[in-house]
Amino acid sequence: MRNLAKILYFNVLGWKFVGTFPKLDQCVIIIAPHTSWVDFFLGLLVREVMNIHINYIGKKSLFDPPFGWFFKWMGGAPIDRSKSSNTVNATAKLFSQRKEFRLALSPEGTRKKVLHWKTGFYFIAKAAKVPIVMVAFDYGTKQVKISEPHFTTDDQQADFKIYKDFFNGVKGKIPELG
Repeated sequence: MRNLAKILYFNVLGWKFVGTFPKLDQCVIIIAPHTSWVDFFLGLLVREVMNIHINYIGKKSLFDPPFGWFFKWMGGAPIDRSKSSNTVNATAKLFSQRKEFRLALSPEGTRKKVLHWKTGFYFIAKAAKVPIVMVAFDYGTKQVKISEPHFTTDDQQADFKIYKDFFNGVKGKIPELG
């Protein structure tokens, strides 16, 4: 399967990697820009080519029968996202319960155009004491760019400047939404 994914990614689609994914058992991965449903499938292809298990979170009900097994098999972890629960703490707790957990999130939180990123990924990484790895899906250059790991500091504004600078100039599948 991996060889087929490589042929599709490199030869058929013509994409390449810039940077290498760090050897980490735990991290928060922020992937941007998220402008299309195609991003999810590109992400599945990328993780197959890189041969790395990457997780995501989803609302608890996604993991109920009859399809719950599929979402778990695909790396999903159920989270109670009701108003009465603290999603950041519940998600950070997953890191203490698993030896290997690489959580992929979109900082925009949606495929629509946003003016400001959500901050949950930042506070999850901070609470779990894990680094953030930035991954850009640049459809303009057909590159998946991967950063070095970055631990949060006590200066959120400076940290977000680093994140924004990494993604500067990257074009999403639908550029006007990025």
